[in-house]
Amino acid sequence: MPTPPLPTSRHALFLDFDGTLADIAAQPHAVQLPPGVVDCLQALHVRLEGALAIVTGRTMADIDHFLDPLRLPMACEHGAQYRLGNGRSGGLPALPLQPLLAALRPLMAQHPELLLEAKSAGLALHYRQAPQLQALCLQAITQALREVPGAELLHGKFVYEVKPVGPDKGRAITDFMRLAPFAGRAPLFVGDDVTDEAGFAAAQSLGGLGIKVGEGATRAHARLATPAAVRQWLQHAVREEIT
Repeated sequence: MPTPPLPTSRHALFLDFDGTLADIAAQPHAVQLPPGVVDCLQALHVRLEGALAIVTGRTMADIDHFLDPLRLPMACEHGAQYRLGNGRSGGLPALPLQPLLAALRPLMAQHPELLLEAKSAGLALHYRQAPQLQALCLQAITQALREVPGAELLHGKFVYEVKPVGPDKGRAITDFMRLAPFAGRAPLFVGDDVTDEAGFAAAQSLGGLGIKVGEGATRAHARLATPAAVRQWLQHAVREEIT
């Protein structure tokens, strides 16, 4: 599978966060961005005339924390929440989380190595520190989901996510590509997880490219080996502009 071209002024660039910009950590709060990443993204945001967005399962508050003081356009929680380049933001109403939280409380009490993360529009059940509990987590969250109409389940890397029905990363990219400054460009979407596959398909259907980070079967047509390779690729794009 080929190495992707460097992003240029003819591209719109969409980036996942965990496992793409940042290395995966044992817990979501433990993620750290290496020095220089925010400056690199700032330079690319200017070079692309604003056509750079984060497309992630994380919350907007999380991304703003990690990228502070940079405030990029983004589609968060798999597209359930968004912020456009003009500062306008919005999204779907939050799911009623209390029935989910109550249904999952016995599981969390019995297995403290699990992490239940409440988000703006849904929640995530992380089992990275207890992968042997995957089947139990799936059973518990599937049963809990019956209490919440209008919700659906996503399976990512060591995480089950409950989100509103409808949005996904592919739809988010498609929506952004209708708007300035993204419209009329070729989208590049970089991601690492199964939840990014819809984004790869959308980018490629719009004349762009999906870029898979790491190993594994994928619909993406290009690949980068690791988050470190992604960061190097982005830095190379900035250096090319300077020279």
